[in-house]
Amino acid sequence: MSKLVECVPNFSEGRNKEIIDALAAAISQTGGCRLLDVDPGPSTNRTVFTFVGNPEAVIEGALNAARVAFQMIDMRKHKGEHPRMGALDVCPFIPVRNVTMEECVTCANRFAKRLSEELHVPVYLYGEAARSESRRSLPAVRAGEYEGLHTKLQSPEWAPDYGKPIFIPSWGASVCGARKFLIAYNVNLLTTKELAHRIALNIREGGRGKEQPGRLKKIQALGWFLEEENLAQISVNLLDYEISSLHMVYEEICKDAKELNLPVLGSQLVGLIPLQALMDSAEFYIKQENLFILEEEHKLRLAINRLGLDSLSPFEPRKRIIEYLVQDDCSEHALVKQTVEAFVRSVRARSATPGGGSVSAAVAAMGAALGCMVGQMTYGKRQFESLDGVMRALIPPFHTAVDQLLCAVDADSNAFGSYLVKLKKGPLTNPSPHSLHFVLFCVHPVLPLSFCDSPLSVHPNERSHFYIKQFYTAILQTLLIQLCFSGSSKAPQRYCRRTAKEVFCPTRRTEGSHWSASSPG
Repeated sequence: MSKLVECVPNFSEGRNKEIIDALAAAISQTGGCRLLDVDPGPSTNRTVFTFVGNPEAVIEGALNAARVAFQMIDMRKHKGEHPRMGALDVCPFIPVRNVTMEECVTCANRFAKRLSEELHVPVYLYGEAARSESRRSLPAVRAGEYEGLHTKLQSPEWAPDYGKPIFIPSWGASVCGARKFLIAYNVNLLTTKELAHRIALNIREGGRGKEQPGRLKKIQALGWFLEEENLAQISVNLLDYEISSLHMVYEEICKDAKELNLPVLGSQLVGLIPLQALMDSAEFYIKQENLFILEEEHKLRLAINRLGLDSLSPFEPRKRIIEYLVQDDCSEHALVKQTVEAFVRSVRARSATPGGGSVSAAVAAMGAALGCMVGQMTYGKRQFESLDGVMRALIPPFHTAVDQLLCAVDADSNAFGSYLVKLKKGPLTNPSPHSLHFVLFCVHPVLPLSFCDSPLSVHPNERSHFYIKQFYTAILQTLLIQLCFSGSSKAPQRYCRRTAKEVFCPTRRTEGSHWSASSPG
């Protein structure tokens, strides 16, 4: 699976279409880069670009756009609602697929070095790429903004990480770094900028300072007025949506707005969003309102409606959700995308995959689907009204099992292929609990076994569940032992025999006898 990095450069131009189009073209015409979203803001006078590619490609794409910005954007003329201190104000790199945060930090450093050397501009590092704790936060680095940059550069404390501490009036300074996925989110209010900012101070983590912290962790926020829509907004950055979610932010703002008698008119997303963030909000409202919703599409509609994400413009999930835009290169060749006939013929073919695991997952998925079908044909009908409560409890596990088992169809095939590749690399040497643990996560045969929980979750039985789990544990250990026995070294063999005895034959005492794994035979 190919490496994929997301880059989200923010340029200080949101009104001049010619400049915005030129920046977009510079990115999209870079080999290996795919431009996913362009989000201009006239009031903020800022445009957020989102594109993806391999590490090398995204660095080149960001540099190509920066070269255009250097020629076309003049910070001496820039005015806008959003804090900024440079033409290319901020440029984060985010891991998407098969990429570590450390690799994104490397991307940030390489980009910053080349940007400073080629354009002769000062560049700061922030986030995971920051070299000191004081520079981890973007607001801290950007404090004073463009207007205060000339003075800031004269302070040794704020010397740039790359480039000389020289003020370039037409450019300012740039900030780049590496971070987790950030959600840029605005909540609309019919009020003034000042009242919107008062609520922002209440909810953001920094609050009004150390003495008066805000209510929500991992949240940055400020208030501004959106001239083109004639309303105020609370602009929020969700630094970690798993800690402070979209619905949490929205509900807290609604609560404060109600106390101030201010109307809230929905919200707005800037750029892209992970699917799970919207699913979490949907689940919140489903639970809060005791709703019965199963389909992903329906959950998305609920989240969009309750958060008012389409209040200013239509919200199109296929264009705004990162998972829908970034598909695995091999997804079109997935087994689950084949016709039934093609799948059966591929099983019949003279190849190791797809095999029994994929077939079992497909059959189990169809079995769970039948259970789901019967449940949904029962639920909501007047003659079975007394069973509605029972159906509400029974249908979701079947529905979830179908999705999990469909994933297992390809997971088993991919896992076995990876297993064979690793076996060809030779036997393990000097095994230890640590190295075996490493193999447990590196050798992919163990991964599809997790999907065996799906049928059990549909109709769990405590005793059968226990024995099946024991059986799966035995399978895992057998696989590991097979790897070790494929070599000639006696030490790995002895270690694995001992490990096997500990797993399969735990020490036990019976009346009048003593038997343990260490006993002969």
